[in-house]
Amino acid sequence: MQTAPNDQAADGLPAGVPSADIAPIALMVDMSTGQILFQRNIDRRFIPASITKVMTAFVAFEMIDAGELQAGQLMPVSDATFREWSGTGSSMNVARGSSVSVDDLLRGITSVSANDGSIVLAQGAAGSVDAWVAKMNESARELGMSDSHFGTPNGWPDEGQTFVSARDLATLGKALITRHPEKYARYFGQRTFTYNGQTQENYDPISGVVPGGDGLKTGFTRQAGNGFLGSAERDGRRLLMVIGGVAELDVRQRAAREFIEWGFVGFDQRPLFSEGDPIGHVRVRGGDQATVGVTIGRGVSLAQRAGKSNKVLIQMRYAGPVQAPIKEGDPIATLSMSVDGERGADIPLFAAQDVAKGGVLDRLRDGMYTLIP
Repeated sequence: MQTAPNDQAADGLPAGVPSADIAPIALMVDMSTGQILFQRNIDRRFIPASITKVMTAFVAFEMIDAGELQAGQLMPVSDATFREWSGTGSSMNVARGSSVSVDDLLRGITSVSANDGSIVLAQGAAGSVDAWVAKMNESARELGMSDSHFGTPNGWPDEGQTFVSARDLATLGKALITRHPEKYARYFGQRTFTYNGQTQENYDPISGVVPGGDGLKTGFTRQAGNGFLGSAERDGRRLLMVIGGVAELDVRQRAAREFIEWGFVGFDQRPLFSEGDPIGHVRVRGGDQATVGVTIGRGVSLAQRAGKSNKVLIQMRYAGPVQAPIKEGDPIATLSMSVDGERGADIPLFAAQDVAKGGVLDRLRDGMYTLIP
């Protein structure tokens, strides 16, 4: 594997990692294992500005999957919304009295950070901005984002009601990408967006610029400075990064590109599992056999810097015994990982073969297992 140069910046950081003067908040996570590759102030609360819109997109994706919202559904632009938000900050220039599809609103929100589009979507999908914000905070709680709160759908300054942490943003980014991969590919990482006869560019510093870069979202206000939640994938390995509190736009753009590049080339990969590897056996209830083997569905490698060893804890977990019948390929367990004391990824494990329903003797066997302490 290609490795990064050994040279370091004057502050002792590896080349490519932004200094604390440049990015007071910084986080790099390897999504394949959940391993934190670099962290600085990742639990410090800060203002996300337009990165807020990632949560708005996530809520919309969840509603679409639940059948509560459709991509082709039209959302009206009220006179009040047009007066307040048309041309206010980043805008997709929705027209007064028009109706805009959810699909166009989402593309405007994720590509050109449309403040007006965020409000139109919130009002149309939830009935009011307040009801939409309640959905955002409900999703944050469900995801375990304990250091985050949302006060607007678009991140417009709200006297500190909206705040996040880098750890929470990485949690949100991971949930959006893993739960909604097709929507992520459609709506994030697009370099331009055309609506109402106007084409605008995306300020995302890595999508279409760094190999594998495909999202997510920038943010800026005078109070918050410049931030970025970003992701890239190469050779099946996906990284998530957060930087916050960067003073200048051009510094953020350069720092984001160098940081994500360091995440890929600054580590050797230590293979832990290959796709299809047998992991163990789980107990079965009501089946024609007492146990079934499980295999891992994807390769897993640990990112390791030269001369450094990591403490890795791997545990197989399942709610069992698992009830038969079981089909080969059914997800019936997870492989939980922690790296250097940090909780990592939960990787699904799949049944290695079919297990049919058992007969009377098999049920007697199950009963004997229950009696054995």
